[in-house]
Amino acid sequence: MKHPLKHWFAFIFLAGALFVPQLLSGQGLYTEPENDLDRKVQRFLIAHKNSWRDMNIPRYDGKLLFKLIVDNNYKKAVEIGTSTGHSGIWIAWALSKTGGKLTTFEMNERRYLEALENFKAAGLSDYVDARLGNARELVPQLKGEYDFVFSDADKNWYTNYFKAMAPKLKIGGCFTAHNISKSGGYYGTGDFLRYVESLPNFKTSVEDGGGGVSISYKTAKP
Repeated sequence: MKHPLKHWFAFIFLAGALFVPQLLSGQGLYTEPENDLDRKVQRFLIAHKNSWRDMNIPRYDGKLLFKLIVDNNYKKAVEIGTSTGHSGIWIAWALSKTGGKLTTFEMNERRYLEALENFKAAGLSDYVDARLGNARELVPQLKGEYDFVFSDADKNWYTNYFKAMAPKLKIGGCFTAHNISKSGGYYGTGDFLRYVESLPNFKTSVEDGGGGVSISYKTAKP
């Protein structure tokens, strides 16, 4: 007589083989990772899928940022408002595909330190330059050209962040901002949306899924 435990273990193995790809797909991750880093990031995101608080973005928006960077082959990214690192992980993961790097700003020391640990645990520290300080002061001091920006800090300063970064964006570069809605914007972001939509050298759209993200492509110099 065969031992019943053997049948149970065989069932678990078969179910796992069928279910894990579905789980990865359900999490919006790759079912076939390209390398060890992909596997490490996937494991980290799945393990922490229900633990992102502290004003972090939802997974839907992380997937959107990832796609924008990979599809456009962006390499120099800025994030304004790190929180504890969820958006930064998606951005840095995308930049690991393009050979780029993320510069991200957070003014709260507790969140900053937690983000550093999360970047390390996800295996992405080499793709992130995380800086502690007030983005209102630090963002205007950035030198050089960039091709991607994600703004998710103080909403009433979005227009100022945009004005600081727009001249530094390459043609074809993209400025994205979180908590934006076509119906007027969250937390007073409506003024920002109306401003970027009025610019002749930027083409702006809004992705209303998740937390709402505006996407502004730079089409020409002013």
